[in-house]
Amino acid sequence: MLKRFSLTLLFLMLSFAMQAQCAMCRAVLESETDNSMAEGVNNGIVYLAAIPYLLMGGLIYFIYRSRRKSS
Repeated sequence: MLKRFSLTLLFLMLSFAMQAQCAMCRAVLESETDNSMAEGVNNGIVYLAAIPYLLMGGLIYFIYRSRRKSS
């Protein structure tokens, strides 16, 4: 129970730090007249967000496959 609470608290604390970064990115992008930089930042965010999901999906798949073979 304490472990789950501490992990939840950690994730909440990290989310506050990420909002500050988003505000900084938005300020830089709003000052640009060309949308090419905004598209580049948006693509970078998508790539950075997709990699952890792919890694976790691969890990879950390998765990599922190894447990299925053993049973």
